[in-house]
Amino acid sequence: MSKPSTSIYGGQAVIEGVMFAGKHVHVTAVRRKDQQITFLEVPKKPTPFLNKIKKIPFVRGIVGIVESAAKGSQHLTYSAEAYAEDETGPEEAAKQKEKEKDQRWNLTMILGVAVVGILSFVVGKLIFTVVPAFVEGLIFSQAFENKIMHNLLEGVIKIILLLAYLWFISQTPMIKRLFQYHGAEHKVISAYEAGSELTVEKVQKFSRLHYRCGSSFIIFTVIVGVIIYSFFTWDTMAERIIQRILLLPLVLGVSYEVLRWTNALRDIPVLKWLGAPGLWLQLLTTKEPNDEQVAVSIASFNRMRELDAEISTPRVALAKQA
Repeated sequence: MSKPSTSIYGGQAVIEGVMFAGKHVHVTAVRRKDQQITFLEVPKKPTPFLNKIKKIPFVRGIVGIVESAAKGSQHLTYSAEAYAEDETGPEEAAKQKEKEKDQRWNLTMILGVAVVGILSFVVGKLIFTVVPAFVEGLIFSQAFENKIMHNLLEGVIKIILLLAYLWFISQTPMIKRLFQYHGAEHKVISAYEAGSELTVEKVQKFSRLHYRCGSSFIIFTVIVGVIIYSFFTWDTMAERIIQRILLLPLVLGVSYEVLRWTNALRDIPVLKWLGAPGLWLQLLTTKEPNDEQVAVSIASFNRMRELDAEISTPRVALAKQA
């Protein structure tokens, strides 16, 4: 085993594949119906302004969410089109792309639901913020006046709805395979961070759960939200809903910092349990991958690292010449 790596990488599952984000490029590897692995390679464009913002605590999380959503949708579309092509054939897929754009959009919408392990933090998070507050107010508004108790019940309802939603969609074959690729992504990252050789046999020995995951982020938004909401009061349901919406950026920003914090403390006894709620949620959003799925994840990660090195080399040379 080589020396453990300090580099931080992230990724996401797509239909029949995995996307990894490197320093200079995003790479998606997809297993096609003929068992070949194809790649989508998208270099990162320099964004000096965003890079500065990403260094600001409590703001960088929101920027990262928006950026991930934008990048992720492109790679999801690629995997969706590859899947459609395998199911219908190249010629038919081309015709559908031109003449049946509505069908392709519907498929993309379905995939948006499928990637609930990484959820759309724009629409999805808004729904899971507003609905629990409304339901709690509808059921318990006259039960007591303690606002903290209302916040706690709101959090409980939010978790129940989230778990029920995740369990329900995980019963479908396509989502189950997506969650397997999610597990494969985690295994590869964990193996790399541990300094292990990236072979299917060795990667499979690692856990499908990972502290630095979007699923963990989701559960932290529930916990952090209960705490932040306790500092504010409301008189009507309308005020409560508006308040939740306005406070959403703050909740997301703080939750991201908590996620980073728990990841940094994961090797410290006792403190490592701070990240346990997120790992528990991943029991639903990840599944044990098979060897072929792990192989796709390894291929994506290796290609990303290869391209990152190729792009970095000219920059290093220029820096030395200067």
